[in-house]
Amino acid sequence: MPIYRNDPALPSPAFPGSHVVVDDDYVFVSGLTAADIQGGETVIGDVGEETRWVMRKLQHMLKIADCRLDDVVRVDVHLADLDEISIMDRMYAEFFEAGRYPARTCTESRRLFGGSRVEITLVARRPSTRND
Repeated sequence: MPIYRNDPALPSPAFPGSHVVVDDDYVFVSGLTAADIQGGETVIGDVGEETRWVMRKLQHMLKIADCRLDDVVRVDVHLADLDEISIMDRMYAEFFEAGRYPARTCTESRRLFGGSRVEITLVARRPSTRND
């Protein structure tokens, strides 16, 4: 049976959804932008810094579900401008072991929440179901 959680450090979702949903095998984390994070507005407009802020917060949200970034198997990235992908990629890559990157899709979405430049959502495999 899925468990629906919200991160107490984030505002309640402004949409009908949850920040995190945990089922028997996976953890699903809703899309997150710097505008969603308290203090994140200070980095809005810099896709590299926004990516760092969002990845750090996603890392924290995974801990709530007893997971870590090493458990992530799928990532969706939405950029306000796809021409900024190389900047985002440099920051994003810092959070994963080289050669062990999750499957990923990256699309351009011109209007992201709060004027953000990047939104990231992810899926992680729960440690109790991993075959290490």
